[in-house]
Amino acid sequence: MSDPPSTPQDNAPIAPRGAGTGLKGLAHRLVVDGLLSAEESRQAEQAAHRSHMSLLQYVVEKALVPSRQACVTAAWEYGIPAIDLDALIPESLPPAEQFSEELLRKHKVLPLKVMGNRLLLAIPYPATLVGLDELQFATGLTPEGVLAPLEQLQTLLDKYLMQSNSALMEELADADDALHQLSLEQSDAPDIDLAGASRSSADDGPIIRFVNKVLMDAIKRGASDIHFEPYESSFRVRLRIDGILHEAARPPFGMRTRILSRLKVMARLDIAERRLPQDGAIKLRLAANRSIDFRVNSLPTVYGEKIVLRILDPTTATIGIEKLGFTPPQRELYETALFQPQGMILVTGPTGSGKSVTLYTGINMLNKEERNICTAEDPVEIKVPGVNQVNVLPKVGLDFASALRAFLRQDPDVVMVGEVRDLETAEIAVKASQTGHLVLSTLHTNSAAETLTRLANMGLAPFNVASSLNLIIAQRLARRLCHHCRQAVEIPREALLEQGFKEEEMAGATFYEPHGCHRCVKGFKGRVGIYEVVPISDNMRRLIMREGNASDFDRQAREEGYPSLRRSGLQRVLEGVTSLAEINRIIKV
Repeated sequence: MSDPPSTPQDNAPIAPRGAGTGLKGLAHRLVVDGLLSAEESRQAEQAAHRSHMSLLQYVVEKALVPSRQACVTAAWEYGIPAIDLDALIPESLPPAEQFSEELLRKHKVLPLKVMGNRLLLAIPYPATLVGLDELQFATGLTPEGVLAPLEQLQTLLDKYLMQSNSALMEELADADDALHQLSLEQSDAPDIDLAGASRSSADDGPIIRFVNKVLMDAIKRGASDIHFEPYESSFRVRLRIDGILHEAARPPFGMRTRILSRLKVMARLDIAERRLPQDGAIKLRLAANRSIDFRVNSLPTVYGEKIVLRILDPTTATIGIEKLGFTPPQRELYETALFQPQGMILVTGPTGSGKSVTLYTGINMLNKEERNICTAEDPVEIKVPGVNQVNVLPKVGLDFASALRAFLRQDPDVVMVGEVRDLETAEIAVKASQTGHLVLSTLHTNSAAETLTRLANMGLAPFNVASSLNLIIAQRLARRLCHHCRQAVEIPREALLEQGFKEEEMAGATFYEPHGCHRCVKGFKGRVGIYEVVPISDNMRRLIMREGNASDFDRQAREEGYPSLRRSGLQRVLEGVTSLAEINRIIKV
């Protein structure tokens, strides 16, 4: 059987991808490489022009194209070499002390090699080379660039600049005379100014510069805690960012004692005492109108003292209730309870779950001229003008209970207790809420229902709990997915049902997982509150009087239509705010 005769259409050459689109340059190359459709590329080019940035910068920063693939495509298009920084040996880079950290961060460039009067740099975009006049003037070297993926570049740049301080200290580790001068740093100054000029010759010491840099980097990266940890043969610094610890530096092991001593001097702790825990504080003035407080705690371990700094930024107390993460019904319940003339509001959750911020947000809403507000805390974390705040000092007899008694003799309208820890404090707080005062406090429990059983276990009479308690808020903090790089993921229907999703919720729902880009930390940026908000209804009060257990309370709350902590977390997953794995990390299935 003979083949059918061919037609002109059969012999026509196949048009290459991107042909006939009218696109040129990188816009055309992105289509040819299958990274964008012709329409997407055209729209990106127009948007980049409106934003006054290059097309490559636009598609990378908007996460339209993965930075690695965009880097390779741009290298082919512009004929510029590209480099994979993951294969680079950090020790091979030139010393960071030769360059201005400010300029390197400003232009997002990483020095790779100095060759005579030329400086080879890893750059994120070809257009970066045009603006490097400042760096050329500062170094006297002519910059040359190789393209590198932006997320790789920024990660390595952070490590490069941080480790440069460690390298500097290693060079000076044997200079006993220079290091001896560090002990002369004055400790009686009211605060420490990192933005201004140095106040003594000791400020030029490598240890002081290293510590200052760690503190400033932690503030810039949005960390909540800084951990200085000595081990048998190593010493590391970790930052807690969005609730997760990340290693930031590994200073030389031989310098651990001097670094820890510097921190203790700044916090006005006893340098000679290394056998007992100590508490202190550091105040850093960043600018004329802004300062940051650090709560400092030292803990003797088998390999030396571990020091942890909690960063207390006053701006966290003024973020506004709309940014906490309440759903509209939950927000309405909280606001209604806040403006009651009396009663008790309890916020529960583990350490670091954002209880203080929730309470302070409420305090700020109540902080008016006509109200007398008193707080007792251990210690006062966030100072608020117009609020009478007391640091409890159990060593001298000033505990929560005695502070509460003193408050009630000063005609308060609102009282905040840092934590209900014992029966005496709980009884005084209950009496205050029953005699015309609004009382806010925290408790360490896992859910709203367990709060009621915890109060009963403390020894509080059921009728006192039922008559005083207005609202319980259980909360956690979940990391927010970065909206620039989050990726849709398929999850089997059976797995979703096992996790607690309802059949009707899954129809048309899109689930996301973290990816990671230069704008975030491993796919997450910031945190959002997950809440269980339960007002104490008449039925709940009757249940308390009958001494019901946690299961009874939980069942009653569900019947009244208040979602559990787990259900609130799953709702955030459906909204694309966070991932299912993140909710499973902070809330049990």
